[in-house]
Amino acid sequence: MKYDMIIIGGGLTGLTCGIALQKAGKKVAVVTAGQSTLHFNSGSFDLLGKDENGQMVENPLLACKGLSAGHPYHKVADMTQRAEEARKLLEEAGVGVAGDAECNHYRLTPMGLLKPAWLTINGMVTSESAEKLAWKKVTLMNVRGFLDVPMEFLADNLAKMGVEVERKDFTTPELEYARRSPSEMRATNVEKVLERDDNLKRMVEAIRRENATGDVILLPAFRSSVKELDQVVGKTVRFVATLPPSVPGVYVQAALRRRFYELGGMLFPNDRVNGGDFSGNCLNYVTTEKLTGERLEAGQFILATGSFESRGLMSNYQKVYEPIFGLDIDADADREKWTEYYFFDAQPYMKYGVKTDDRLHALIDGKRIENLYAAGSVLSGHNAVKLGDRQGVDMLTALEVANNILNRR
Repeated sequence: MKYDMIIIGGGLTGLTCGIALQKAGKKVAVVTAGQSTLHFNSGSFDLLGKDENGQMVENPLLACKGLSAGHPYHKVADMTQRAEEARKLLEEAGVGVAGDAECNHYRLTPMGLLKPAWLTINGMVTSESAEKLAWKKVTLMNVRGFLDVPMEFLADNLAKMGVEVERKDFTTPELEYARRSPSEMRATNVEKVLERDDNLKRMVEAIRRENATGDVILLPAFRSSVKELDQVVGKTVRFVATLPPSVPGVYVQAALRRRFYELGGMLFPNDRVNGGDFSGNCLNYVTTEKLTGERLEAGQFILATGSFESRGLMSNYQKVYEPIFGLDIDADADREKWTEYYFFDAQPYMKYGVKTDDRLHALIDGKRIENLYAAGSVLSGHNAVKLGDRQGVDMLTALEVANNILNRR
């Protein structure tokens, strides 16, 4: 099977790159091993939340210029353009977002803290201030027995911001049935219950019976949209992110996959690339675990497998390595230097990743592979946890790779 481009990895990076290339008229295939880390996404997209000194960033585009030389953003030719392309790509996929690459806003975490964000899905709780919300009184409402939002912490931290908090909970026969098994009371399971119109109607009736007196009703994010709830509840409704699995994250992944399919892309789900054939400085084809005997050929290949959590990077007692092609890795050879003693310190291994040239070509033994690019969290040079830049690195480097391929760079 032959394609113009083959993308290894079907998360935010892979789908972003695939959509951009497919829109340009290319024949693209994505090989993805399973569910992506989008299932852990809060409903917000980070560009740069903190600088390397741990200070909150107000203007991420401006602050990106001050990052260390090895940060992937320095390989993105036009950050402003790529950020706007990323926003447009999400909106064309049906993911409505609010935010500005030149001015971070703040999202409410499940713990009730405000964290900087670049883009946030419409309907989630956001604030222009890092210290307070826009409402004086909120009604914090939960499904009885739902534990994936720590309501006590959330209420306490809202109160510390000077917000009056009214606590309510509700249930319906369908939600009570799901509650019989703790494993059924995840946000994604509640969302499935509410897919049926009659179940949703009963939930709305239960909410209205509580006679909320807050300026806004805050609910756990077990729906992908608040539009219909705003209208039928009769009050402003906003969602608070839950612990994973995340309904907004699953929604984003589904929307991007749908958009990729609509554009004519080919997806190989639940399969894993396990090797490739090189001739000189070019990759000829890749093989997968399930398509035994098949060669997936392409003119260009993109590695978008993510970091350690998605097995894009792996380690043993001797080294950190990229498991598919054995690409060059930027990591300390001394294992003692991989971690810091204190858990909450910046951990060195979080910055490890694949080495690339300035055009994001991957390297083997210091030599550029002309038709193999790397994008997203598999790249070296950034600590997504400390900097708050994960989705920005994922999307902007993916779009930069697509641009480099289309312009033969």
